[in-house]
Amino acid sequence: MADRTETEKRNLAEELAAAVRGEVSFAAADRALMTMDASNYRRVPRAVVAPRDAEDVAAALRVCREHGVPVVPRGGGTSIAGQATGVGVVLDFTRHMRRIVSLDAAARTAVVQPGVVLDDLRAAAGAHGLTFGPDPSTHSRCTLGGMIGNNSCGSHSVVWGTTADSVRELELLTYGGEQVRAGRGTGPTGAPTGLPPRLRDGVKALVDGELALLRTGYPDLPRRISGYALDALLPEAGTDLARALTGSEGTLGVLTEATVRLVETPAARALAVLGYPDESAAAEAAHTLLPHRPMTVEGMAADLMGDAAGLPKGGAWLFVEMGGASRGEAAARAEALCRAAAADGTTDHTLVTDPADQRTLWRIREDASGAASRLPDDGGTARASGAERGGEAWPGWEDCAVPPARLGPYLRDFRALLAQYGLRGTPYGHFGDGCIHVRIDFDLLTAPGIRRFREFSYDLGELVVAHGGSLSGEHGDGQARAELLPKMYGPELVGLFERFKSLWDPAAGLNPGMLVRPARLDENLRFEVLPERPVPVEFGYPHDNGDFSAAVRRCVGVAKCRNAATGPGSTDVMCPSFRATGEEQHSTRGRARLLHEMLAGEVITDGWQSPEVRDALDLCLSCKGCRSDCPVGVDMATYKAEFLHHHYEGRRRPAAHYSMGRLPQWLHAAAPAAPALNALARTPLAAVGKRLGGIAPERPIPELATETFTRWWWRRRKTAAPEPPSGRTVILWPDTFTNHLSPEVGRSAVTVLEAAGLRPLLPPTAPLRAGGAPPLPRRHRPLCCGLTYVSTGQLDRARAVMRRTVEILSPLLRDGHPLVVLEPSCAAALRTDLPELLSDDPRAAQLARSVRTFAQALEELAPDWQPPRLDRPVAGQTHCHQHAVLGDAADRRLRERAGLTGRLTGGCCGLAGNFGFERGHYEVSVACAEDQLLPAVRDSTGGTEILADGFSCRTQLDQLGDRPGRHLAEVLAEALGEPGEPGESGELGKLGKSGEPGKSGGG
Repeated sequence: MADRTETEKRNLAEELAAAVRGEVSFAAADRALMTMDASNYRRVPRAVVAPRDAEDVAAALRVCREHGVPVVPRGGGTSIAGQATGVGVVLDFTRHMRRIVSLDAAARTAVVQPGVVLDDLRAAAGAHGLTFGPDPSTHSRCTLGGMIGNNSCGSHSVVWGTTADSVRELELLTYGGEQVRAGRGTGPTGAPTGLPPRLRDGVKALVDGELALLRTGYPDLPRRISGYALDALLPEAGTDLARALTGSEGTLGVLTEATVRLVETPAARALAVLGYPDESAAAEAAHTLLPHRPMTVEGMAADLMGDAAGLPKGGAWLFVEMGGASRGEAAARAEALCRAAAADGTTDHTLVTDPADQRTLWRIREDASGAASRLPDDGGTARASGAERGGEAWPGWEDCAVPPARLGPYLRDFRALLAQYGLRGTPYGHFGDGCIHVRIDFDLLTAPGIRRFREFSYDLGELVVAHGGSLSGEHGDGQARAELLPKMYGPELVGLFERFKSLWDPAAGLNPGMLVRPARLDENLRFEVLPERPVPVEFGYPHDNGDFSAAVRRCVGVAKCRNAATGPGSTDVMCPSFRATGEEQHSTRGRARLLHEMLAGEVITDGWQSPEVRDALDLCLSCKGCRSDCPVGVDMATYKAEFLHHHYEGRRRPAAHYSMGRLPQWLHAAAPAAPALNALARTPLAAVGKRLGGIAPERPIPELATETFTRWWWRRRKTAAPEPPSGRTVILWPDTFTNHLSPEVGRSAVTVLEAAGLRPLLPPTAPLRAGGAPPLPRRHRPLCCGLTYVSTGQLDRARAVMRRTVEILSPLLRDGHPLVVLEPSCAAALRTDLPELLSDDPRAAQLARSVRTFAQALEELAPDWQPPRLDRPVAGQTHCHQHAVLGDAADRRLRERAGLTGRLTGGCCGLAGNFGFERGHYEVSVACAEDQLLPAVRDSTGGTEILADGFSCRTQLDQLGDRPGRHLAEVLAEALGEPGEPGESGELGKLGKSGEPGKSGGG
């Protein structure tokens, strides 16, 4: 049997490869990437095919049909009902079939291939003042094919409807190979046009024979997405076959091209944020706003919004957008709406007209599908009721819809049902359309929890129907809700769905198990393959109870990391490697999927030794962007370090791990010979050294400082006239990069801190003696944050240097001295990596809490100090680690006070510590720099100050750009006077000193 299976697999692979011009893959990594979408479900495909055009699709269908293998069309993989997963051949349309074939601005239509990303179409249409109306929150990565398959909607559906309202014509191929051109209207016989004779006659006979059922069996509401829209085939509906096929979830035909309607977008928009006492009040009010012709009526409650800034007082809010021909007209319409809403009981309101401020608020709404997946701790209520993984919430009942006027009563009954089952969820969504999104803290890991999930689903299905609603109001039925369609439509209409499916797909080859004759809603759950017990790991994973499996399953698949373009004013970092390559395996989601399959052991079978996971993580820059930008806080930099530790445990590592991973010890040893080594780096021997060290040949070796920062510090102490100690003492961390490669940054920081009235001191390099006496004057290694060891997965070494750092610094930090760190990557390591790797040591958390950036220290400890006025624009990039871990609000305020105007870009510089220096990474490193950093610098004027606080960012600019960048401390110090030898920072006193030059340092 095994031999026969292997032979069939080999024959299928050979025939697909011969027939299809696009990529055909049976590789474990490619299959693993397609096992899941954004739902609770997982199914393992046999192969993945990326067709180049409709001919490729036809060829793939033919081969699969001959072998009896099912086919699953897939777009961005953001479906939440499981319909983008399958056991056969997955057709991935995102690689090649993503072309906008034509755009007719006069006719307001566009012809698109199924893999076109919605935002790409919106950008092309925007040049003509047009847009595609439906706009789900995944608009930056969902595809038109997926939207048509699911009949997607979005927050503007109150004005522009669902995708079905925007579809004009569809070109499809059935599993049997028949070509279909589905539109609206009938031919001479009264049958739909564009169908081959078999389908034409069959569709007409089915509709003619069931007119009464089709006219009475569907609820009348704006967000009815469940089931097949067969009522669109009624004569009075215009026999709209394109509309009937929209929302069929790839179960009837494979879309190859679509003609869609575009709409005129208003010249200006104003956002009215209306506050209400609670969720019920907001829900009751939503439908009363519709006569004002709003563009959106979106609802969110306090349990989702948290402490978001810019909201009026209240316990729940409606986001109501109004359009106009000018900003004044839009604002006037919004003000009129606010007055009318106030008369009906709003607690307060805010009117937002600035586009940037509107984007900030909309981002909260767009990230909700991820944010709602992590519920705040409820003190154990959920766990006591059986949801053992308290805090985790899952889709499945993501988008039920009821008539808008019934939303308030429905929500009250829904909350009561949650309480009855001891479950929690955070409803939000399209209140104006009666459509609610919610993720619920089901326990999907244990048999009792799964039974509760099933029982709740049946009861909720009955509740939705009792309120005249639809099981799906946006994302389709898939496997999650299709089992319950008889509750909504009755057995007779569901039987008609099955007949329609059999007519189009008699072999049941397209997306079987979805929508019609579905698998049970509690089968194929993606969690059942994960280990039952936590696997041994090095990091503490404090937000996941120390469970690596829980950390990995954080990824719910909403795929914000697949955003291939950055919008105006974007400060996001995630995911630079995906934007550089466009490959799923180089997205945060893709890597999380591979780690999930590594833990499952079915597709990825080598565990920690997996080459598939290693290769996917190889291009992860460890930028930490996903830690803040991913709506559920996936932390791929930590997962990568964990994996590399286990992967190379007891094995020879890549050369770069020894050369750059252990950079602090090499730089410390090389410091006395810096001039000679700098000269050597300019000779042909440098190429040999780079080859031996695994360094990219394209990269010049940075010059070593001939006088380290710490040596300058001690020389300055010996030559400066002593002054009485004054000002608040701060511990200035002499990190490896500042100390050995950019000592001018450290000198500048001392100048500025002293000018602000602070007293910077360097930490000792050995423990203080009893009574707080200074350490004995012995030669000691410098302190280190462990960053380079962590990024290369040398976690044993990282832990050792971190423990030493904690041991030496903890007596100083107990006195409340802040630790000022100039290098953002080192600050981030001390703030997050150190306490998570030393989770057993409470002193580590104390050290992490003490960390301050340069700007944070000035703002917190010298709030009255006025920096020098520079009055010039700035360009550059916020360091990715600072963005992800530390935040840059204090930096922005400091720049503003200094008259440095303008915004820094997001993204990652691409050098990312050792990443851009490693052999084989140069092209991706450059592509990342070209994403935001280099264009921003090129576009700046001659008098612009280029800011880059990270050594990697400055090095990337030095090597790839035409203008150097500087640390903010250097810019301010220059305005105060060149950092030199004035003054004395005070004695170390009880903080300790080594008594010899060069004996302080950090990494």
